[in-house]
Amino acid sequence: MIMKDNLGEKLHDYLKKYFGFDSFKGNQEFIISNVLRGNDTFVLMPTGGGKSLCYQLPALIMEGTAIVISPLIALMKNQVDAMRSFSMEEGVAHFLNSSLTKSAITRVKKDVLDGLTRLLYVAPESLTKEDNIDFLKNVNISFYAIDEAHCISEWGHDFRPEYRRIRPIINRIGPAPIIALTATATPKVQNDIQKNLEMLDANVFKSSFRRHNLYYEIRPKTNASKEIIKYILANPGKSGIIYCLSRKKVEEMAETLIVNGIKALPYHAGMDAATRTSNQDRFLMEEVDVIVATIAFGMGIDKPDVRYVIHYDIPKSLEGYYQETGRAGRDGGEGRCIAFYSYKDIQKLEKFMQGKPVAEQEIGKQLLLETVAYAESSVCRPKLLLNYFGEVMEENCNNCDNCLHPKEKFEGEEYILLALKTILDVQEKFKAEHIANILSGHATSAIKTYRHHHSTYFGAGKDHDTKFWNAVIRQMLIGRFIQKDIENYGLLKLTGEGHQFLKEPRSIMLTRDHDYDIVSDEPGTAFSGGTADDELLHILKDLRRQMAKKLRLPPFVIFQDPSLEDMAIQYPVTISELQNIVGVGTGKAQKYGKEFVELIQKYVTEKEIVRPLDMVVKSVVNKSGVKVFIIQSIDRKIPFEDIAEAKNMDTIDLIKEIEAIVSSGTKINIDYYLAQVMDDDKIEDIYEYFREAESESIEAALAELGEGEYSEEEIRLVRIKFFSDLAN
Repeated sequence: MIMKDNLGEKLHDYLKKYFGFDSFKGNQEFIISNVLRGNDTFVLMPTGGGKSLCYQLPALIMEGTAIVISPLIALMKNQVDAMRSFSMEEGVAHFLNSSLTKSAITRVKKDVLDGLTRLLYVAPESLTKEDNIDFLKNVNISFYAIDEAHCISEWGHDFRPEYRRIRPIINRIGPAPIIALTATATPKVQNDIQKNLEMLDANVFKSSFRRHNLYYEIRPKTNASKEIIKYILANPGKSGIIYCLSRKKVEEMAETLIVNGIKALPYHAGMDAATRTSNQDRFLMEEVDVIVATIAFGMGIDKPDVRYVIHYDIPKSLEGYYQETGRAGRDGGEGRCIAFYSYKDIQKLEKFMQGKPVAEQEIGKQLLLETVAYAESSVCRPKLLLNYFGEVMEENCNNCDNCLHPKEKFEGEEYILLALKTILDVQEKFKAEHIANILSGHATSAIKTYRHHHSTYFGAGKDHDTKFWNAVIRQMLIGRFIQKDIENYGLLKLTGEGHQFLKEPRSIMLTRDHDYDIVSDEPGTAFSGGTADDELLHILKDLRRQMAKKLRLPPFVIFQDPSLEDMAIQYPVTISELQNIVGVGTGKAQKYGKEFVELIQKYVTEKEIVRPLDMVVKSVVNKSGVKVFIIQSIDRKIPFEDIAEAKNMDTIDLIKEIEAIVSSGTKINIDYYLAQVMDDDKIEDIYEYFREAESESIEAALAELGEGEYSEEEIRLVRIKFFSDLAN
């Protein structure tokens, strides 16, 4: 350890000597001084703030070896390479993990025992191995650095059980000061980390979570793939990351970008390590512009000029979202953070939690609620994020969608008073959702269990729904009238300001939430990215009527209304462009498309119409394994019940899948199955009905044919045959 006198002056000398910098960033100097004085240190510093230097510099200055515990093998290698580039001595930094051979491990241990190694990076799994514990007992350890410390907390976005065992292992190896570092931690997570590491008395250094250069925006998830392609093509040459929750979606999205002329690569944990590393390196070396990834990508990557981070799927927690968006604009330049939101995605995430331990489900649901609150809120987004991390931001950012396009405001005084009184009435022992249910008069099972349907305040705000009251409560948190309890996370407590407001109420304006429709980005969803050209739509309907008359088919068999509306927005002029229109597959386009694209081409030329950029979007052939399996099984005349069982589906879900296959233009023959389950007379009656019908509606068919005579399933099956025979 260096002398404590003139510490600041000497630190600047060491900084220049080892790293070539003239000055420290933010809290770095104070943090490093604290480590050098042998104190436990907790560092909360956003991505790009320079966390690594906080343990690298003291490790180079102090005697002995600093043990750096880090969860990512790739990150360890990068950091070791970087440290070696600052030093003449190759052994100055090493890592110890499962990727090393026996001879490599022997060399690492020799360098450490010889005193050459100042930084030894260890994965938590390696730290717990008995032979490594025995080895480290003989090492002169300067301090322990625990990187990505949020992994310790079950409330963190990336909880790893092995991280909970770090403190007991340290106690076995031998005590030394600890520095715990993380880029994302709510007050609850911070408290968890310090408790688990037995460092509640540590000096805490908290940097601001505010990133002035980042623009935040949430968009409804309507045709998200098209929106993403449109955005990337409008920003040529800029580096970006697109996050998806599933590996399958990552592959599909990367393929879609590539066919649209965008240099993109996928990245996820299911790929082999060599391909994954190669794809990351090609992105860093700017051979590709875009990486499509699961959250596995980006932790610790040092690419300063990522210009946009797009979330195709909303993340499971706000901590994850903040950390992922933090990879944009690390050089202080432009950074745009766009997320696509549909409540349907939240419901999917909730389903994924089923089957997990109850405690884990509860935590997961609470974190998801925070994400929903952020997405649907009309309040300044950085203000919301900072509040989540326990930081106060007074002014609006004027650099997010909510600030640039403000929503309607309303007088909130009476609503805040009512909510404060309700929270006190239930003795500050309940969460936001429960309070919102009391106020809106929503008698859930929890409300009845606690007999809160007999409370004075039950239904006191019944003119508004629970969504409205949740929005009020969120804005009360930002206004610091209430806070969430740390020990029993989520329970609402009044602050001093809340009690003061009860004594002296005042006018305060609140903002209404966004009302995002539950929309989908799946094939077959009507496109709503523009307004249809009414004149063209009228002409297209005339053409459809004429063709229907000539072919003696109902008009909807040729093209349904949503398809014509999309044509009147997109102006497709070739058969391949027509295949990108909603509800038009290859079969339909080939069979009926020629007259339509010729008509549209003539119309576009005569009216001198500039067609929308969306038309450059090419779709990738759906290679879904389930669809291929269904088509092959039907070709082999396998009973539907057996196909459904093989794919763990209900028969009705299988029928819906077959409907989707047929509506996309694939011709299939289900006569063998119809013969097994229906009389010929019934099949003929339903078939003839659709030949004369004005629409494809199942409800209309049931009403016309008689609900007691024909089941919905029978009508759907014959409708599949009808479309496959005539439309494809």
